[in-house]
Amino acid sequence: MTERTDGQRGKVGGGGRIAVYVEGGDPVTRAGVQSQLRLHPELLVVDRAEEASVAIVALEQVDAEGGAAIRSLARREELRVLVLAGTFDDAGLLMACEAGAVGVLRRHEATPERLADQVHAAAAGGGAMPSDLLARLLGQIGRLQRNELAPRGVGPHGLTEREVAVLRLLADGHDTNEIAGALAFSERTVKSVLHEITTRFNLRNRCHAVAYALREGVI
Repeated sequence: MTERTDGQRGKVGGGGRIAVYVEGGDPVTRAGVQSQLRLHPELLVVDRAEEASVAIVALEQVDAEGGAAIRSLARREELRVLVLAGTFDDAGLLMACEAGAVGVLRRHEATPERLADQVHAAAAGGGAMPSDLLARLLGQIGRLQRNELAPRGVGPHGLTEREVAVLRLLADGHDTNEIAGALAFSERTVKSVLHEITTRFNLRNRCHAVAYALREGVI
């Protein structure tokens, strides 16, 4: 079947069908997910991730290997990744989200209709997870902020107070020497702070760092 590109939705099959790739270590599970997807004529199961706009990673539970598989697929900017697992413990749930999954679903809840709904939501730029898993995830994020980040001065945006201060002065047009003087830092410290920010958030340069901080509402 001929495929085409449909704007932001990525690759779709003939007739506007959503192309879906399924990855999983268990061939029986993978075949079962594919058969459920094929019950919906608007979905097209493809054999390669490069041909898809949505990928489903089928696992028993999310471990380090599963997290790596999710992360590898999520690196493709045009590919939206869903995770279908037998169980989600707290660590696995957080790992799936950190790796780039836009939606999660337990295997025993994955009726053909619910699975198709998840695919449609992902293809449209959204995502979903069961309400109890969402509550657990939010609880984990809150505990992480209170117990790990806040004591080190790191805000929910991932920046320390020192980093925010440097970015704020940079956004005001100050050079490295002026920032160092205003904050009583050495120029080397200012350069180190900016290097840490650009490296951590995969930013190209200082201007990109300022743009990121503005977009996140930090400065």
